Amino acid sequence: MILPIYVYGADELRHPALPIRESSDALQQLIDDMIETMHGASGIGLAAPQVGSSQRLFVADLTPMAEEAEEELLIGPLVFINPEIIAESEDLIEFEEGCLSIPDLREYVARPERVRIRYKDRHFVDQEMEAGGLLARVIQHEYDHLDGVLFIDHISPFRRRLLKRRLRDMANGEVEADYPLKMAV
Repeated sequence: MILPIYVYGADELRHPALPIRESSDALQQLIDDMIETMHGASGIGLAAPQVGSSQRLFVADLTPMAEEAEEELLIGPLVFINPEIIAESEDLIEFEEGCLSIPDLREYVARPERVRIRYKDRHFVDQEMEAGGLLARVIQHEYDHLDGVLFIDHISPFRRRLLKRRLRDMANGEVEADYPLKMAV
């Protein structure tokens, strides 16, 4: 089932998510719904708080980017339960990011080029992965959502001031997308 995506201004996007204690039918359904929602919105990542679930879970699927990517992509869908970034490179790469919870707004964000992440997969099996390039960026972006951080929190105060009106309008429900939205108001 395609779930509505919470829009900037929704409290759910700003609260740290809680660890998942065990697998369940409800968790597996949420994973399936999140993957379907991400694909339906033409996204490449989606975190549980974006669909109103305060659980440390995100999904990613770089398949839509595979043709235009310069590096070989690990495509998915990938499921990250209780992820923990355990290492990141010192090298930062600036790249234009967007977010399904902040439709039609893109900004350049500097993030570490590589990360190492420990997590449980959808079968609740412990995994560890090193990722670079686009996958590293998606992992960091979605991981931020689990801590109540949005990509716009990484841009300069000057850029945030320039975007203030657009963000206020969005928080007031003045936004449209080609996928279902859950407004803050």
